[in-house]
Amino acid sequence: MTSPASSFAPPPQVSAPVALVMGASRGLGLLIAHQLAGRGHRVVISSRSRESLDEARAQILAIHQGAEVHVHACDIRDRQAVQDLVGDVEAKVGPIEVLVTVAGVIQVGPAEAMTFEHFDQSLGTMLHGPINVTLPVLEAMRGRGHGRIGTVTSVGGEVTPPHLWPYAVAKKGAVAFSEGLAAELAGTGITSTTIVPGLMRTGSHERAQFTGQAEKEYAWFGPAASLPLLSMDAERAAEKIVDAVLAGDVRCELTPLTVVATRFRGLMPGVTTRMMGLTSRLLPSASGPGRTVEGRVARQGLSGPAAKVVDALTTLGSRAAQRNNER
Repeated sequence: MTSPASSFAPPPQVSAPVALVMGASRGLGLLIAHQLAGRGHRVVISSRSRESLDEARAQILAIHQGAEVHVHACDIRDRQAVQDLVGDVEAKVGPIEVLVTVAGVIQVGPAEAMTFEHFDQSLGTMLHGPINVTLPVLEAMRGRGHGRIGTVTSVGGEVTPPHLWPYAVAKKGAVAFSEGLAAELAGTGITSTTIVPGLMRTGSHERAQFTGQAEKEYAWFGPAASLPLLSMDAERAAEKIVDAVLAGDVRCELTPLTVVATRFRGLMPGVTTRMMGLTSRLLPSASGPGRTVEGRVARQGLSGPAAKVVDALTTLGSRAAQRNNER
C-alpha cells in the first residue's frame, strides 16, 4: 500500500525534541499534542483524516503561537504506512524523543451484536496499532540510548466492562504490551509508560460506535462519559499523562476510581466478573448483529422526554466535543 500524503516543514535551526502523537486529530490525542507543543516540543500529529489533522493543527497553533506542528495522515493499522511515517519523521523533522499512542475506537453494544469486524477494528487500532508504531520508533531510540514511550490503554483493559467487549480485549492486550515493554527496557535509558484512564470528558461519545439497540446504548454511555462524578476533565488528564510520560513513570492511573477498580479486580477477580455480569443484564439486549452507527447518529433516534434527559446529562461532554474537534 502506498504511503498516505504527508506535510513536513523544514527543520528549524535550533532543534527541540520531537514528539509523535498517534491519534491526535481530536479528543485526548489532540489535548496531549497541545501539552507537548506548550512544553516546547516539535510535534508530529497523525491520524487517518488529513482534514481533521489540519483542523487540529490550526487549533494548536491558535493557542501555542510559534509552535512547530507537522501533520501526517496515516492509518495506524497499516504497518507499512506507519513504518514509512516513522522514517519520514526521523529523516525530515528529527529523532523522535517522545512517542504517545492514543488512537482508539469505542464500540458499544451487547455481545450478541458484536461481529468479527468489530474485533478486527478494535484489535487493529488499539493493539496492533501501538505495536506497529512502537517497534520502528524503539529501534531508533535504542541507537541513541534514550526516549520516552507512552501507550494509552484503559481501565477497561484491567476490568472488562459490559457492552465494551472488543474494546476491552484490545485494551487488555495493550496493557500487556506496554507493561512488558517497560520491563524489557529497564536500564536502557528508554522508558515505557502504561497510561490507564477511565472515562474522560473528551466528547468521544459523539464519535463512539453503537450497535444492537444503538439509541438505548447511547442513552447510557453518553451520560456516563459526560457526568463529572463518572468522568474526568480531559484537559487535566492530558496534563497528567504528559507529566508521567516525560518523567518516565512506569504507570499512570488517572482517577481514584481507576485505582480502586484495578485493585478490587486484582483481589477478587471472580466477584468482579459476576458484578459486571449483573450490570450487563441491566443494559439493552439485542437479537443479533445490526447496524453500527456513531453516537451523533444514535442520538437522532431518541425523542420526547428521553431525548431531553440525555441531552441534559451529556451537556458537558457535548461542550468538550466542540472544543476537542470531535464534531
